Amino acid sequence: MGSEKILPKEGQRNILITSALPYVNNVPHLGNIVGSVLSADVFSKYNKARGRPTLFVCGTDEYGTATETKALEEGITPEELCAKYNKIHAEVYDWFEITFDIFGRTPTRQHKEISQSIFLKLHNNNHLAEHVNAQPFCEKHGKFLADRFVEGECPHCHYDDARGDQCDKCGKLLDPLELINPRCKVDGATPVVKETKHSYLRLDELQPKLEEWVNAAIEKGAWSRNAKVITESWLKQGLKERGITRDLAWGVPVPLPGYENKVFYVWFDACIGYPSITANYTEEWEKWWYNPDNVQLYQFMGKDNVPFHSVVFPSCQIGTGDNWTKLHHLSATEYLNYENGKFSKSRGVGVFGNNAKETGVPPDVWRYFLVKNRPESSDTQFEWRSFIDSNNSELLANLGNFVNRIIKLINSPKAYASVIPDFDANNLPESITPHLAEITDVLNQYLADMDAVRLRSGLTAAMKLSSAGNGLIQAYKLDNALIASDPTLACAVVGTVINLIYLCSAIFEPFLPATCASIREQLALPSLQIPSEEDIANGWKPTYIKPGHKINKAAYLFTRIDEKKADEWRDMFGGNQAEREKKKKEEAEAAAKKAAQKEKAKAKKQAKKATTAAGVEGDAKGGEEGKAAANATSEVGEDAAVRKVADGVAQVMIPTS
Repeated sequence: MGSEKILPKEGQRNILITSALPYVNNVPHLGNIVGSVLSADVFSKYNKARGRPTLFVCGTDEYGTATETKALEEGITPEELCAKYNKIHAEVYDWFEITFDIFGRTPTRQHKEISQSIFLKLHNNNHLAEHVNAQPFCEKHGKFLADRFVEGECPHCHYDDARGDQCDKCGKLLDPLELINPRCKVDGATPVVKETKHSYLRLDELQPKLEEWVNAAIEKGAWSRNAKVITESWLKQGLKERGITRDLAWGVPVPLPGYENKVFYVWFDACIGYPSITANYTEEWEKWWYNPDNVQLYQFMGKDNVPFHSVVFPSCQIGTGDNWTKLHHLSATEYLNYENGKFSKSRGVGVFGNNAKETGVPPDVWRYFLVKNRPESSDTQFEWRSFIDSNNSELLANLGNFVNRIIKLINSPKAYASVIPDFDANNLPESITPHLAEITDVLNQYLADMDAVRLRSGLTAAMKLSSAGNGLIQAYKLDNALIASDPTLACAVVGTVINLIYLCSAIFEPFLPATCASIREQLALPSLQIPSEEDIANGWKPTYIKPGHKINKAAYLFTRIDEKKADEWRDMFGGNQAEREKKKKEEAEAAAKKAAQKEKAKAKKQAKKATTAAGVEGDAKGGEEGKAAANATSEVGEDAAVRKVADGVAQVMIPTS
């Protein structure tokens, strides 16, 4: 993140992008990644490559009961848990080359201030109601208990370890007061039932204004179909009041008298994380969030998160009476499944963000396959054979082959010795015109798809450009023979194709950033902006790279993946991860033990030598004084050995699952 902050500019198309804030107590799997952060990143890179002022905001959602319970399980504080998982998430996204302008967190001063400000405006505008509820209370540690902090016997299947919100055995949703023999998760005490008051957001009262906004926004912003259907379904059923406060310690404090021991319900303040994280990025955050006439807000998420972004948060914005930048386009995905099943961290099924790099396959190949299989309108599958085929038959055989064969040809001393030959981009042979028309048509389709957030179609169009380049090479049978027999035509074809390769480095940038950086390095050129509709109104022309420009040596963009890897990876990520992690841990512990024993033996040997030397010295000195010196040296040697062994064990890194 540079020192100069990205801010909206008058007269330009300003794009504000958010991806659903990942909840902090887990590791994202491939479905989570493509559904939110990767899709948002592709759209962000596209708009930045169009030259539009674009801000991409994300971060971890850290408050709530789930964080407290997870911290309790791990024996650490919520703050420690959040710091741990925020780092894990950031590392995963960084490896996938996802480039946020800021990847922040919700527990900040700005988040507290903005959340409390919105709440008080809703309160002052009479959009909140107060209700008294019966809730479990632990007398032993003096706190009301959230659903997940109560455990007991399920009233339906009589499973003894049911949670207060759901039974993991029979799957039924529960109320904590229904549990038989309930107990406090914190200290095992039997809770009592006490009354507590809470604040509720009057969504029913806000529905008319929300509905008016939704109907216009869906049409104007061309929301994804599932986002439209889910939102309209909620409105059709009729909105109801929803509680926005909880009796917890971990969260944003409620700024009202009588609410001193309460915090906001995480679903209320999670979406406020977008403006608050922006406020951590720049003090001028309101230029993005209070600027509806000049800023378009695009939000990316899995379909489960739609109502919070299309109903709850916009209702809060409307309820404040402020001139908020509200949702323009909502892009929601269906589910990415794994080998005809579901991802499961507990069972070790599927590829999770921190596992992908274990395969040795570069991030761009993952990005390509995930976007190609982005579940835009229906569920899709991650399958290893398709994954490998996408690399070998598409990236390598199409794009990689196209770029490599031309740069190698230009590199050849028998051809052009790495210098772009003489050609006139505005006076090309008539036979090349149909190829230029095809490139123009594909470019227009690409721009239309990407602007409409049809990312899969945009990627398909990008691959068609590469195919068009291969088609141009084949049409003229471009090789050393053509260079010798018709040098003028060969120069025109080479000049056109090398410019098309440079164009591909811009068009593929949203999907394959590392690959495009390699292409630019080989071409010895800086980043190229994606052409606009106006730029190609009269047809695309190969005018970027001029004759005489010297390029660098060719380098392979992709490498072939052995098809046998499909079975190996399917086994590795098909339910054996827990065993694999356990084995890795055991091997590391065994290595640590062996190293410690080796150090101990070495230290004993050194101590023995020191003792012998001291003994000889003692004999020379004579009497008891020499023996005392020998004994002291021996003890010091043994202590040093023990300390060295302990230090050695402490420094051995043991991987955790």
